[in-house]
Amino acid sequence: MSDFGIVQHYLTTVEMDGKTCAVSVRIAYDGIEYIGRLFFADPISGEGIPDHGAIPGRTVEEAVGFARRLTIEDFTRRYHRARADKRRYTSLRRAIDEMLMKIKYMNRVSINMQNGLLDKDGAKQEIELIQKQLHEMIDRMPGHAATEG
Repeated sequence: MSDFGIVQHYLTTVEMDGKTCAVSVRIAYDGIEYIGRLFFADPISGEGIPDHGAIPGRTVEEAVGFARRLTIEDFTRRYHRARADKRRYTSLRRAIDEMLMKIKYMNRVSINMQNGLLDKDGAKQEIELIQKQLHEMIDRMPGHAATEG
């Protein structure tokens, strides 16, 4: 899976608290290194929770390699930490995450335009579309506030 620079690698499926759980590592480049975070998901719905602990690497492959070396006990501890940190108001968090992805995308479009990788008219249209989408998201934001799930 690729999502605005985020790649996800499946690691394993384990039993956590009596439920089947697909464990993946989601990796993004932060400008210095690749940072992976475990993601624990229901194998059918794909819904899940991220671990907030970082798994760094100089390359995607190195971060995936570190994640693959974690034991079942490591996964269990990280899963319980992720469950303890789970947010109640996930609707608002998803909306904010979506906005952040749009903002990061707009920044990449601007940088690529400045570096001559995109033509100015096409980049300008793309930026205007992103701005319109962000305004629409802001207009919907009150509907996400204080909404659990």
